[in-house]
Amino acid sequence: MIRVKRVYDAPSGDNGERILVDRLWPRGISKGRAGIDLWLKEAGPSTELREWFGHDRARWEEFCRRYWAELYGKPAMIRILREKAGGGVITLVYGARDELHNNAVALKMYLEGETG
Repeated sequence: MIRVKRVYDAPSGDNGERILVDRLWPRGISKGRAGIDLWLKEAGPSTELREWFGHDRARWEEFCRRYWAELYGKPAMIRILREKAGGGVITLVYGARDELHNNAVALKMYLEGETG
């Protein structure tokens, strides 16, 4: 099972393994408070894509398409994430403010085969 949660929200007992999927460490939060079990920097979108997106909701669909294309090129990482999810609960942790339009949500969709 795959869950998604902001790094600024307190870890909870039902999170399973907490995996940070941002290339940059989120601002203003210590590693201890974040409760991260694994930081997969390469799971985040490229710097160029992240800057292009800029959390602009109007670019969400195109962001997903481009991000999924990047993820397609990382089969070993995707296999690891799917295996972890198949073995129990994982929580994809992110730092963005928008809870509906961020790379962790897009990554969850990709892992669950919801890429249209």
